[in-house]
Amino acid sequence: MTIRFATPADTAAVLDIYAPYITQSAISFEYDVPSVAEFAERIRLIQQQFPFLVAEHDGRLLGYAYGSRHAERIAYQWSVNTSVYVHPDGQRQGIARRLYTTLFAYLRRQGYYTAFAGITLPNLKSESFHQTMGFQRIGTYANTGYKFGEWHSVAWLQLVLQPYSSSPVPPIPITQLIASGIDLPTE
Repeated sequence: MTIRFATPADTAAVLDIYAPYITQSAISFEYDVPSVAEFAERIRLIQQQFPFLVAEHDGRLLGYAYGSRHAERIAYQWSVNTSVYVHPDGQRQGIARRLYTTLFAYLRRQGYYTAFAGITLPNLKSESFHQTMGFQRIGTYANTGYKFGEWHSVAWLQLVLQPYSSSPVPPIPITQLIASGIDLPTE
């Protein structure tokens, strides 16, 4: 298993992993599967600031994870939302754990302090996984999304990535961190 940064060539395979979460569940609040071109642009935009990682085994992508902006206001810049998705063929093999472990290492190096994950309820499997990764449930947005003819609540979980500083510096974009040649986590 290799954990690496996503490339444009990975887009269709990443979208194949994500699409069933859109079409067959309320795990994603998207209604329509984006085109490969739209999804490639999403990945490109995310990668300007955050890691977008894929898990590959024998040339096949089995999962991905990424960070994204938590909220727009400047005071939120040290917080990050995280997401992880695994293909059904790769579940229960430690792929999500390896993706998140690597993602968190990058986010710490970038200067993020707090990671958040939103989980559409019910989803005991995802909640349990996030709790084993150190997340703590901090609240629920009741009936916040409407999909498949019903309202869905979202649990929010939080993970402290590193001790809080009284004078934090703005997080380093992942592109700058890579370009600096700093020793980065490897899988």
